[in-house]
Amino acid sequence: MPNFTDVTEFVLLGLASRQEFQVLFFVIFLVVYMITLLGNVGMIILISISPQLQSPMYFFLSHLSFVDVWFSSNVTPKMLENLLSETKTISYVGCLVQCYFFIALVHVEVYILAVMAFDRYMAICKPLLYGSRMSRIVCVRLISVPYVYGFSVSLICTLWTYGLYFCGNFEINHFYCADPPLIKIACGGVHIKEYTMIVIAGINFTYSLSVVLTSYTLIVVTVLRMRSAEGRKKAFSTCGSHLTAVTLFYGTLIFMYLRRPTEESVEQGKMVAVFYTTVIPMLNPMIYSLRNKDVREAVNKAIAKANVGQRNCQKIFVVVCCYLL
Repeated sequence: MPNFTDVTEFVLLGLASRQEFQVLFFVIFLVVYMITLLGNVGMIILISISPQLQSPMYFFLSHLSFVDVWFSSNVTPKMLENLLSETKTISYVGCLVQCYFFIALVHVEVYILAVMAFDRYMAICKPLLYGSRMSRIVCVRLISVPYVYGFSVSLICTLWTYGLYFCGNFEINHFYCADPPLIKIACGGVHIKEYTMIVIAGINFTYSLSVVLTSYTLIVVTVLRMRSAEGRKKAFSTCGSHLTAVTLFYGTLIFMYLRRPTEESVEQGKMVAVFYTTVIPMLNPMIYSLRNKDVREAVNKAIAKANVGQRNCQKIFVVVCCYLL
């Protein structure tokens, strides 16, 4: 029988062992994190104060930005701390909490992306019914489902993580507590956790991606039937940003979680994880602002209305975030 030991803390090996690289990574990820916070919070404020951004599409986008803020904040601060620390540890409870919020926010985000695809389907394929079918109450209900479902599923997944046993190897080959590297160092409770992780990830990614693909298949069919070239261009332009975000997020997560945890896959997954925990949350506001005419116009109006000379902190913050967007 394995000699199980009580776990009080783990060691996060991080991205690099050389000190000069750690300082460089600290500076890079600190800058990325600050841009992520300013960009996403700026997007939320911009949507809340701009009359032309009060449609369901931007309501869902504000929640995507909200989730991106918490998604990045769940991982990056601890990573930055460990980059400058000699111990590079995280408590067992802290590790489980990080796993819980990570899994929850991943599920929330994939289903928000699915809801946004359904919203684009309703706007383009059912324009006459869009106003009544996508009322404020309906939007609130649609956005509530990802939160309730994501945090509920995460609780179950985290309890299975709690069922893992360890035999003395407490070094996690990652920069945050993730299921694949934890499974790799565990010596008990591995099989049920490994298979449930793959099954749950497969079911949720398949279902949410099916909603996205079905919605966009119907959108393409509808757009190709349009006689107006201007109408087709406008329809595709409203979908381009969302498709870009979907491709980036789903692609990296599928690469990470739909494979068995091996030494090679964990090492590769660590590099991919940098992308979807830090880079994608930073890119999403830029994707939606650069590719969206309404957002660009709202940014210009917000900058024009903000009177920096009055020393109004909220207005100054809006201006800074808008320039970053």
